[in-house]
Amino acid sequence: MSIGGSTIEQALATLSDMTAGAVPIGKEEHLGRIDKAQAYMRAQGIAAIYLNAGANLTYFTGTKWYASERMVGAILPASGALEYIAPGFEESTLKDYMLVDGHVNCWQEHESPYRLFIATLARMGVNPDAAAPPRIGICESAAFFIYEGIRPLADGYALENASTVTAWCRGRKSAAEIALMQRAKDMTLAVHVATASMLHEGISTVEVEEFIARAHRKVGAPGSYFCIVLFGEATAYPHGVSYVQTLKSGDTVLIDTGCKVHNYISDITRTYVYGPISERQRSVWNSEKAAQRAAFEAAQLGVPCEDVDRAARRSLEADGYGPGYKLPGLPHRTGHGIGLDIHEWPYLVGGDKTPLDVGMCFSNEPMICIPGEFGVRHEDHFYMTEHGPKWFTEPAHSIDDPFGLRAAS
Repeated sequence: MSIGGSTIEQALATLSDMTAGAVPIGKEEHLGRIDKAQAYMRAQGIAAIYLNAGANLTYFTGTKWYASERMVGAILPASGALEYIAPGFEESTLKDYMLVDGHVNCWQEHESPYRLFIATLARMGVNPDAAAPPRIGICESAAFFIYEGIRPLADGYALENASTVTAWCRGRKSAAEIALMQRAKDMTLAVHVATASMLHEGISTVEVEEFIARAHRKVGAPGSYFCIVLFGEATAYPHGVSYVQTLKSGDTVLIDTGCKVHNYISDITRTYVYGPISERQRSVWNSEKAAQRAAFEAAQLGVPCEDVDRAARRSLEADGYGPGYKLPGLPHRTGHGIGLDIHEWPYLVGGDKTPLDVGMCFSNEPMICIPGEFGVRHEDHFYMTEHGPKWFTEPAHSIDDPFGLRAAS
């Protein structure tokens, strides 16, 4: 039995640490990322970019630091060595976290980090020029106060969004990144299977969330990176509801969760029914599966991202949903990129004309929402290879056997 029938301890006993052999991204790959970014910057005429604390700083330098009210980051010039900027009292700690070494430009608490940023650019050879201002990319994830601090001091520079560089680099995953994402997704799928097995009538959504956190720890993750558990009518709300639900026979169950492995994220949703399945539930479940398949088949190299979203909506509209974002139907985009952040560029949505390229990774989740009844979301991720899309995890098998356990026996 795949849905129910096991105790919590029996379900946990099916899991074991799955992180053996998972290799974190090493210094050589980070240096390669810097080289790749600098070559791209030179080709695009971008003089330097600022990488704020967070995912962009981690991606390029391997240095993990959380964004705060203090400016901490790195300046990456189109040519030459990367340099850091940080409060003076954090210099030793920052150096301790560094993977890619670099000079640390320090500011004291009474000083302006933004003035130091401009002075450092000039010292690095990126000088202001009123006639032809050097283009300086500011990290897209930096808080607005950082941009506002730099802007008044940036005469002779042209400030712009650094995502021109960061999104281009991060959107195309390496084999090492894909391997870490594969491991994280394998772990979360195992957690899904265990979770389904321990459901019972009367269990609350909070109790299931607590189990999933324990299960993620059992497979080797720090816990759940995020977790959404919904029963019954609440499943019609993509990101959940404010109240706790209790499981009843015949309820639709939607669980969306993920974990991290060496900073890379998993994100998988499974929807099934606890107890007897109605024809309505079966019909909607199958329509969702068909839309997910249509999106996957449309995801071919060179195809604009928006065409993948369009394929999913065509499938849903053929089954009477929508049109467009109208309910009952799909109220959001078909998918998002994923990597160090759970939502990354590009996006499978109308208006995103980015051509699909090797190494791009996406969720595929064209959810059907039926307010007042229930919702169904199948979410698996795929990555683009030289031969087209490849699933990280195979989609749900059927509403009767969502994890394919009976088919495999």
